[in-house]
Amino acid sequence: YLRRRQGLEAIDYPSPAIEGVLSRTLGVPIFQEQVMQLAVVAAGFTPGEADQLRRSMAAWRRKGGLEHFRERLLRGMAERGYAQAFAERIFAQIQGFGEYGFPESHAASFALLVYVSAWLKRFEPAVFTCALLNSQPMGFYAPAQLVRDARAHGVDVRRVDVTVSEWDCTLEPAAGDSLALRLGLRLIKGISATGGKRVVHARAVQALRDVQDLARRAQLSRGDLKVLADAGALAPLAGHRRDAWWQVLGVEQDLPVLQGAEIREPRPALKVPTEGEDLVYDYNSTGLSLGRHPLALLRPQLRRQRFRTAAELRELDHKRLARAAGLVISRQCPSAENGIVFVTLEDETGMVNVVIWKPLVERFRRIVAGARLLGVVGIWERHGEVTHLIAGRLEDHSHLLGELTTRSRDFH
Repeated sequence: YLRRRQGLEAIDYPSPAIEGVLSRTLGVPIFQEQVMQLAVVAAGFTPGEADQLRRSMAAWRRKGGLEHFRERLLRGMAERGYAQAFAERIFAQIQGFGEYGFPESHAASFALLVYVSAWLKRFEPAVFTCALLNSQPMGFYAPAQLVRDARAHGVDVRRVDVTVSEWDCTLEPAAGDSLALRLGLRLIKGISATGGKRVVHARAVQALRDVQDLARRAQLSRGDLKVLADAGALAPLAGHRRDAWWQVLGVEQDLPVLQGAEIREPRPALKVPTEGEDLVYDYNSTGLSLGRHPLALLRPQLRRQRFRTAAELRELDHKRLARAAGLVISRQCPSAENGIVFVTLEDETGMVNVVIWKPLVERFRRIVAGARLLGVVGIWERHGEVTHLIAGRLEDHSHLLGELTTRSRDFH
């Protein structure tokens, strides 16, 4: 269908009857209703038999039961003058519906959802991303990818902050008439909804003075305060993470005699965390960072190993030998039969789609299933705007990430 829509393949109709069924989809059956109509007009099925065919299409991968229609379809089409090759092609497409086919009404619903989502993403990207983050866990991309894409499209994303963040992600006024996205407390690993909402309530009554004040009025345990410090959410009250950890250790909430007392002591001059340390804590506590991408910090090592960035790959011609490395953000294996695994890699400049054929999957099974930072040597393929790296060798460079925790969406 796509080839025909692009003018790359001729559109043919074996008969006016079939043209009446398939003209809207350029001669290719796409919807269940079209398959049922084809069975009636091209093979002489009754409406009841066509409905039985529809039911079998939905179940044949699980239970079998479609093959017995083959002879009936081929014979009916032959009796009406259709070529054997056309009849076989139609049956093969009917079999394919067991993998992806659905009614036209479903397609219309999905199309509407896609259109509305695309409109929001284009014209209200902050609203779009905020809604997705508040609906997690869901969808194909993790919060790190959603936030990175939003920032790439001009959205001002602001970090989690106990003095302003709500439990959910929210929208704030930004420059001009635009909206900024404020990350919510819900993104912090280890804090409960109850604890997060107590923070919001305490802040609403009176502005927070310091970490001790937050702990007392929001009734937070030292554990709650620790995860807030890990996420950098105490920065407005306590400064950088090491200062925040020190102040959390000084909270004496369990000693009633000291509650309400103002204790003054000099702060130690603690070393500011490095960019890499902050990055590790960002990812480990919220699953994302508003700092540089991890691979931006590793780029010197990756350059020495001749790995190209995603942006550089996009400039390569078809069939070029290429090396790429990135964080694994998804692994997909659509069919257990052919064993192909599709992996999406991400670096500081974008994403790379990798195709790993079955023999290579079997050879590098441990790396395919477990690598967090994957290096790929292969052939770069380009078909119009669609690009893939066809893997020839795989390398696990996860050790370069150190303590950085990353997650991927695997085999869903």
